[in-house]
Amino acid sequence: MTGKIKKYTGLVIQPHVKVAETRDEIMINLDRVCKMIDFGVGYNWELPARLVVLPEYFLQGVTTPGKGEHGLEEFMKKAITIPGPEIEILAKKAKQYGIYISGGGVVEQLPEFPDRWFNAAFIIGPDGDVILKYHKWHVPAFIGLGTSPHDMIDEYAKHYGGDLKSRFPVVDTEIGKLGTMTCHDGATPEIARALGFNRAEGICHPTAQQEVEGVSEPWDFWTFTRRARAHDNMCYILGSNWGSVEYDYYPHAFCAGNSFIIDYIGNLVRRAPYPAEQVIGAPIDIEALREHRSRISHNTWVDVRAEIFKEMYEAPIYPANLFPVGRPPRSLTEKINGAKAALKTLYERGTFTPPDGLSVADMADELDRRVDYAHSIGTLRKID
Repeated sequence: MTGKIKKYTGLVIQPHVKVAETRDEIMINLDRVCKMIDFGVGYNWELPARLVVLPEYFLQGVTTPGKGEHGLEEFMKKAITIPGPEIEILAKKAKQYGIYISGGGVVEQLPEFPDRWFNAAFIIGPDGDVILKYHKWHVPAFIGLGTSPHDMIDEYAKHYGGDLKSRFPVVDTEIGKLGTMTCHDGATPEIARALGFNRAEGICHPTAQQEVEGVSEPWDFWTFTRRARAHDNMCYILGSNWGSVEYDYYPHAFCAGNSFIIDYIGNLVRRAPYPAEQVIGAPIDIEALREHRSRISHNTWVDVRAEIFKEMYEAPIYPANLFPVGRPPRSLTEKINGAKAALKTLYERGTFTPPDGLSVADMADELDRRVDYAHSIGTLRKID
């Protein structure tokens, strides 16, 4: 779109989340975030809010290894569709205020692949339409049961496209060019770079980032990596995490907040540095971003020498097509086999060096021993 874009307020919602067991329980979470949107839009009336970002799994919640770990059957009981009745409630809220609403971690069942669920993110426009949908690619094998498009990349591409623009979509809107990435997608540079390549000026970044993965000082992995993603691509990143959680097997501060808004030079503009509900807002100035990108000094795109890095990505690391049609991942134990294969590749290439006393051939057995021990004490669910 052309024409000057006025400054506006971007909002990040940090809600309390209940881990839902059924679709009916989803409404508890949905009602809460709608009220928090009401608050955020109302409070920021002088510089009107135009964009709202919700966290990963804000509707259904998610489980992790240990007691309370859900398998495929439990997740499918609360899977929804996009669009669908739950998303329609958010669509009405977007129309009410003339805003864009983004969220992620939606446990989505696709009509093309009904035997599994995908971790879906979305952007709803002010007319209530879903204008962007994205499926999380970097679903970590140790904690994420949802299917990644990479797990069935050939069949997925037949329906959703196989080029960079299809895999990492960016939508051109009246408030700037927007894309989304989910949680672990932002842990490494590639997906943010792909969104930047596809012209993203703002990245909506839902997460359910757990304290054990690094949310707070001194290991604020969640923040310092995303500041790098914003800096590298000269774009805004609006990152939303849970404030607190209700689940028998989680501490209430499991995902310990620290939602943020980061600007296009990597500055931390706003942050909610605690595990509690909050709404944060900051001015989004797309025209200033565009002016900044016009300079060559410290321009992180101008300096890219793309062709010299090609060999790093020519051979795969994590194997594709592990879970084709008819064979959905049923437990985290199955997903770990992909990480095992990736580790084997990294050690055999010499990228990683084994610890003292272990050989390259020993490393896959080391992971197997850890998995077997977790099975023996019941902290990792066995393959169904």
